[in-house]
Amino acid sequence: MTDNSKIGFIGLGYMGRGMAANLLRAGHPMMVKGNRDRAPVEALVAQGAVEAQSPREMAESCDIIHLCLSNSDQVEAVIRGEDGILAGAREGLIVIDTTTADPVSTAALAGEMAAAGVTLVDAPLGRTPKEAEAGTLDAMVGCDAETFAKVRPVIEVWAGNINHVGETGAGHRMKLVMNFISMGYAALYAEALTMGVKSGLSPQAIQSVIGGSRLSNGFFETFMRAAVDRERDVHQFSITNAAKDTRYAASMAMAAGMANPMGSAIRDAFAQMEAAGKGGDYVPWLADHVAALNGLDLEGAVAQSKA
Repeated sequence: MTDNSKIGFIGLGYMGRGMAANLLRAGHPMMVKGNRDRAPVEALVAQGAVEAQSPREMAESCDIIHLCLSNSDQVEAVIRGEDGILAGAREGLIVIDTTTADPVSTAALAGEMAAAGVTLVDAPLGRTPKEAEAGTLDAMVGCDAETFAKVRPVIEVWAGNINHVGETGAGHRMKLVMNFISMGYAALYAEALTMGVKSGLSPQAIQSVIGGSRLSNGFFETFMRAAVDRERDVHQFSITNAAKDTRYAASMAMAAGMANPMGSAIRDAFAQMEAAGKGGDYVPWLADHVAALNGLDLEGAVAQSKA
């Protein structure tokens, strides 16, 4: 794939807008398609992108299309819809799906697209919108070796850590393993923080002691910056997305024929919050909700400890 490959980008949310901006700055001719939020579309068009009216129009003129959507239902609609990618697809088109998606859906789509001469690459993301803006995301890439060689220069524009983890579908499976661990951390930290504060420890003491030990990690740091330092937007990933990812992980575990007791507990933690209408809150805010369920005002406890 040449350096002037024409790129399509569908999904200009927290992650997609930064990725698309980096591709545009790298000199790629670009078509974009957003959803309800017009701001990133208009910003990219002002920088030289062209707005596509449909995925079909994009497929008819682009060499590579990126998808950065919320779930597999959205991916399937964009690909299979009446004005979807397959409706306008031509031989040689590559679709890079960076969505955290259901691997079962990915496998089915890959087969349908291959029959139309289209290659599906799954390249889900690690890190946050900050790294998306900087072009230093993590990418877990699933595709054959020949396709990986073609798309790697494009992925390098928005990712700083790229791992080719196997054939198509392997990227989405790896991402679910990653999110199983990270959402497990979130559920554990929320409960541990509540337990410690209700037992008489200050939130800041828990943050400091664990943060200074070998139990610390990047996720712990951002979680506690949101829960204790009250930097509420430091990790912009919704509870609804977390609940979706834990459901996908449970489905993957079931397909593998394994017991998944930890997964059940993690999934329940997020399903409970989503059912309570908290799905739009960011994942670290889980700490406030778990505390409230146990009769604790975490924000008040933080303020009192600072006084």
